[in-house]
Parts: sequence; C-alpha cells; structure tokens
Amino acid sequence: MNKPLLAALSALAIAGLGATPAVAAPQAKTAKAVTVTYAGTVSLSNCSGSVIRFPNSADSDPALVMTNGHCLETGFPDPGEVITGQSSSRSFGLLSASGSRIGTLRANQVVYSTMTDTDVTIYRLTTTYAAIKSSYGISPLTVQNTHPTTGTAIKVVSGYWKRTYSCNVDGFVYRLKEGGWTWKDSMRYTSACNTIGGTSGSPVIDTATGNVVAVNNTGNEDGESCTENNPCEVDESGNVTVRKGINYAEETYQIPACFTTGNKLNLSASGCTLPKP
Repeated sequence: MNKPLLAALSALAIAGLGATPAVAAPQAKTAKAVTVTYAGTVSLSNCSGSVIRFPNSADSDPALVMTNGHCLETGFPDPGEVITGQSSSRSFGLLSASGSRIGTLRANQVVYSTMTDTDVTIYRLTTTYAAIKSSYGISPLTVQNTHPTTGTAIKVVSGYWKRTYSCNVDGFVYRLKEGGWTWKDSMRYTSACNTIGGTSGSPVIDTATGNVVAVNNTGNEDGESCTENNPCEVDESGNVTVRKGINYAEETYQIPACFTTGNKLNLSASGCTLPKP
C-alpha cells in the first residue's frame, strides 16, 4: 500500500503551428483542462485526503472528508469488515490552493470505512461546506458518479507531501490483491504517478472536469506477488500479473449513490453497491 507514512516507514524498517487555410473553416475545439490545485485537499497525521461533496450535496450539509480505509486512526479494517457510525475526533489540516495550511477541520464521526472491495474512509466534520467556504474561501471537491475511462488525464494530489503527480489512467484491474485484502475494479496509473508512503488517501482528479474519480491507495514496491506493499493483478480467469513500480487507486463513482439528503449514509439506497457491515 501507499501506506500511512508511519506504517510505510515501519515496513521499511522491518514505501502546432500549420499553414492557414485559404478559406476560414471551423476549428476543432480542444477541451480546456481544469487548473488543479491543493484547494479542497487536507493533510492527516500520516496520510492525505480531501473535503468532498456529492452531486446532490447541499452547502448546508455537514462536510465530509475522504481518505483510505487503511488510514483509519483505529487501524486497518480486517478483510470483510465494514465500520459505520464510529465516533471520531480526528483533525485535518485544510490547505489553500498553493498548499499552505490555512485551518484545522475536525471530525465527529467515521461515517464509513472498509478495506473490502475498495479502500476508503469517509469522515463527517463538525462544520458545513458553507461555513468552510465562509471562513477559508475553500470549496469541496465533487465526487464524480460515473465510471472513469482509460486514457483520462489525472492528477494525484497529496495534502501530506504537498506534491502533485500527473499521469493517465492506464486501465482497470478486475481484482487487485494485497495480503489479505481484495479490491474490485481498481484503477491502474501510467508509470508517471510514482506515489509514495503518505500519499495514501489522496484524491485522484480528472483534469478535464476537476472531479474526484478515485482515491489513491497502493503500489507494487518490490516486485513480489500479492504480498503487503506488493499488490498483484488478478483477471477473470485467475491469471496473476505483477507490475513492479506501478501504482493504483480505488474508484469512487459508486459512493454517491449510498448518500442521501443531508449527506446521510444509506447502504440500502437504490444503486448503492458498497459493502455492508
């Protein structure tokens, strides 16, 4: 995993110009990329994260922070474990567009956390989106509710390191296995996104829309197969592929369907496919 920084360190101790037509002709329009900054990202004690909203969230809703399941302050959730409604007082450093820490946000609940099928923790904050905007001028990042596509230009934005990685979506993995955990339909980066420990939980942002399409979580460090820090890819036929030095994220498009009015979690909502306790 692109583990929490302390866990990663512990593991190491034991991560064109052409001719103008004579006749004026319509020119093809190129999609203008969104300027991706650190605004909306947060730093945790040992991980990265982001303040997120869903397409139907309201400004008056309690704000949410997303990071990895393996960044949960009480430890890695076991395979098959789903945590909901757990009290929390975790704090987050809110970053400006340039990456400066401009405020502290605090959680009062772990709304959802798991390392099964995906690797995500979502915290509820003690404040609203509107209050964050009023105090700091920062808006949340929107979680896209549709599946990303291969070839999409992305940026992985680490609030912990104040570092941004730029690459493309290389493809999707049927099953990604690491130690006792298995993740479904994981996103594989092209090699330029060489993320490290402490980047865990970073939002993966589509540069064309500015929306969050995944949450950064792991990479194969040593070329081992299916061991901790060395995830392997498993296809529908059970064939295993190891890609040393390649990193991965877990898609987030399925999460919005599980949240209803007021940013309330409803795992029984229509279209919600997240694992249940």
